[in-house]
Amino acid sequence: MTAPAILTLPAANSPISNTLNSYDGLAIKDDDQSTSNSDMAARPPRFVFFVVFCITIGGLLFGYDTGVISGALVVIKYEWDLNSTQQEFIVGGTTLGAIAGGLFSGLFADRWGRRVITFLSSLVFILGALIMTFAKSYSVLIGGRVVVGLAVGAASMVVPIYIGELAPKEFRGRLVTLNVLAITGGQLIAYLVSWALTDVHDGWRWMFAVSAFPPAVQLCCLPWLPESPRVLVQRGQDDRARAILRRIYGTKVSESTVDDELESIHRSMRTENATSYRDLLRTINLKPLLVACVLQLMQQFSGFNTAMYYSATILKMAGFSSSKSATQFSIAIAATNMLMTIVAISIIDRFGRRKLLLVSFMGMIIGLILLGIAFIFIVGLVKITKDTCQEYAKCGACALDDHCNWSPSANLCASKSSTLYSDLTDNCESHSGREKAGTWLALASLIFYVALYAVGLGNVPWLVQSEIFAQGIRSKAGSIATATNWVSNFIISVTFLTMTLHITASGTFWLYAGILLLGLVFVFFMVPETKGLKLEDVQRLFVGKGLPYRRQEAPPKRSSESSTTSGRTTSSATGGEVANRLLNSTTVSEINHN
Repeated sequence: MTAPAILTLPAANSPISNTLNSYDGLAIKDDDQSTSNSDMAARPPRFVFFVVFCITIGGLLFGYDTGVISGALVVIKYEWDLNSTQQEFIVGGTTLGAIAGGLFSGLFADRWGRRVITFLSSLVFILGALIMTFAKSYSVLIGGRVVVGLAVGAASMVVPIYIGELAPKEFRGRLVTLNVLAITGGQLIAYLVSWALTDVHDGWRWMFAVSAFPPAVQLCCLPWLPESPRVLVQRGQDDRARAILRRIYGTKVSESTVDDELESIHRSMRTENATSYRDLLRTINLKPLLVACVLQLMQQFSGFNTAMYYSATILKMAGFSSSKSATQFSIAIAATNMLMTIVAISIIDRFGRRKLLLVSFMGMIIGLILLGIAFIFIVGLVKITKDTCQEYAKCGACALDDHCNWSPSANLCASKSSTLYSDLTDNCESHSGREKAGTWLALASLIFYVALYAVGLGNVPWLVQSEIFAQGIRSKAGSIATATNWVSNFIISVTFLTMTLHITASGTFWLYAGILLLGLVFVFFMVPETKGLKLEDVQRLFVGKGLPYRRQEAPPKRSSESSTTSGRTTSSATGGEVANRLLNSTTVSEINHN
């Protein structure tokens, strides 16, 4: 079905936008004809699942392209004789590209729409994959990583917002979290592909080539992918927005339900007029922006990526030293991450975002404390800055220094280039029971830490980011929060080794635990519960001078609903009900003043 493509925003009249907007995504056959208001409590229409599947391919690529480099680099560094700095630039190239992609995609997503950004990111993913696959030099490979980073940054910003704006409010938490499942699934696929191709000639090129297929699938889905109803309302295309909302909520949902959602979007747009990044400094926008940025900051400063860095070292201490074995261990960690993300999807709309975050923070703090204690048994409180390898008294500390190996027969640490010992190894499995106990404690605490990360902090920041901003600044604010995530990622990656050298491995993990403790306090006082709320109602939680967490969790009642129930209201109203009434009494002028 072809619909008129009359756009009120000049920037949306590009050839790409007009071509994509000639489709409404309404031609998909949907056999959920029996869907009713009561059915919506059980499951959304299949059309919604189709849409989410198409969009979350971006999340899959996000996970794959950030995960595949660990396996590819094992081969590339020997084939091209790369030093540690060159390896860091290959890894960091994607992060630098993602910072730029996350920032600028927010601006373009408002001008062109979510679907156009999805289309462009798919093209950039394919271009980056081809550049990396056929790279003949180090500089070309770096260029390919930066190009892929642009697409990763764009996808990490637009996918949660896109899904959040298309998902029925009853299922928004689970559907947005499916993007995180796609990210963890992409990482798991990357580890499996790396494991399968490690010993294959030019296997690293095939690892990169595989990443070109998912965006090709997304491009094929794109003609049937609808634009966000909120973007269409912003363009004055109410009929198209209503038709898409009808498909989202099911064909048997009453017209009043769809009209109510459409009116809610209009009401939100009448109460906000933010059109530039400067408007983010208004109080009503600054509070949610602070929440989104701090949550993204905590996701990286939790040390999750640095814990992943140590996973291979822990495996060596447990007695596995080959590249294949190390990759197998990474697969196990990635599988834990993915499995617990599935658990999060199943409970997030019932348990709530805020509670999951609090549980996640507390569990991760415990995991990091235990991980630090385990490394005392394995390595000791020793800085990896010795002038000579012989100064390391423990095999674990010796294994952490890239220049040293352990001699079991001499029971000492020696330089890898030493010819005095024939049994030099980085395998510490033959050492004392205390060190072995520390190794298994480290493994257990690492898995516990990853599991608690996946349940809350690994996915809730992306979900909350897609919910708490008003329509007019949602993309711009989301781009800043996404860039915060990637900048934090870059800071952690370039400071981790330095911190290990100066405050020891255990001290580094305990520092991350301390940062998470501060984050726990922030979440308790500043992060409200948003489950079950319409996107247009979530912003009410940040109106006024009170702390957001004190706001009523239930959706605010409308004046029409209040008038029909006023006769049944008693003097025993709870504090939450009083807060709800106060929110409903907030005028448009008060909101704009804030």
